[in-house]
Amino acid sequence: MRQLLQKTARHPALLNVATATTGLLRSMSIKPYTPRHRPAELALRDRFHSLHAVRCQLYKEKGAGQHPTIVVGGFVPDATEALEFQRPLLRQHGSIYYLNFPRNGFSQELFCAQLSDLICDLSRQGRRPALLGVSFGAGLLVQYLRQASEAIHCMLRALLLVSPVLCTDDLVRPQGERSGGVRMLESNLRKILQVDPSDQEGLHKQVERARRCFYALFESGADNRTLSTRHLAIRRRIFGVLEHTSALGGYQRVLALRDFIPPRSGASVFDGPTLLLAAEDEASILVPGSPTLALLDDQQTFRQLFPNGKARVVGSNDPSDPVPHASLIFHPHCYNPLLEQWLERLHRQPLWAAV
Repeated sequence: MRQLLQKTARHPALLNVATATTGLLRSMSIKPYTPRHRPAELALRDRFHSLHAVRCQLYKEKGAGQHPTIVVGGFVPDATEALEFQRPLLRQHGSIYYLNFPRNGFSQELFCAQLSDLICDLSRQGRRPALLGVSFGAGLLVQYLRQASEAIHCMLRALLLVSPVLCTDDLVRPQGERSGGVRMLESNLRKILQVDPSDQEGLHKQVERARRCFYALFESGADNRTLSTRHLAIRRRIFGVLEHTSALGGYQRVLALRDFIPPRSGASVFDGPTLLLAAEDEASILVPGSPTLALLDDQQTFRQLFPNGKARVVGSNDPSDPVPHASLIFHPHCYNPLLEQWLERLHRQPLWAAV
């Protein structure tokens, strides 16, 4: 296989064909899905000038087991790409449902409505899904669970948070704080939050800077690695998402992040089995003083928020290749054993006993 990849890499035409074929096979297995009943979503249809512009795209990938997983990705890539190398593992336990963010807008209220409709749809089928969020998507799930009804909580099996970003203070410090250096993403997000939304030119300029930042973050993760055709197919789709997400779409996601409630002691977020996976090099993205990083060191508060939760640090055991924030694509060999072990326990033991 390695020789085949090396041969393909030397021939751009073959590489394009292989990448396109990989993408086609994925599209054949991951198909659009619409819940039969959508009362929460449809109740909001008169609130938006264009519901289509702000609603998430929902997809399903059929699995072999009885325990589905609902996936919410970060700013990029889409949920359908974020877990490319974890899909076979999740499919062993049940079907996978993906919520991809819209390109031309975003509404946290509508996102929550769509997620509620999907959870209720699965409940009517006798299924209790696990929620899996990555980075910004993990923050969205935590905010959703804070306000979700007890009935919704009872319909859920578990919660998985991968490199969660739980509030703006995880990524952007107050103006003037520079300890540890100012990160590229931090600088871009700060400028987006400060821009006047009526200044369309200024908004477009700042979102374009953030777009280039995400390009650079992916390429830095790919440095000095042998990329398979699956990696290249993901790369093509990630760059497509970045290219086709409008300035308004990016801006409204940042506004949603701004409204996240920081993690602090108080009422439980979710009482069911919870696994939080933090990368060993989260500090390459999260800022010094990040409330989420502080939460990992504060077991009392963590237990208040997630009474049946555990946090694990994902490491590579290779000082030259530490695991950075949400590196599911480039470090599946580090994430997958932890996920597999936890999922096996979760689905073999009584529902609330698995930890």
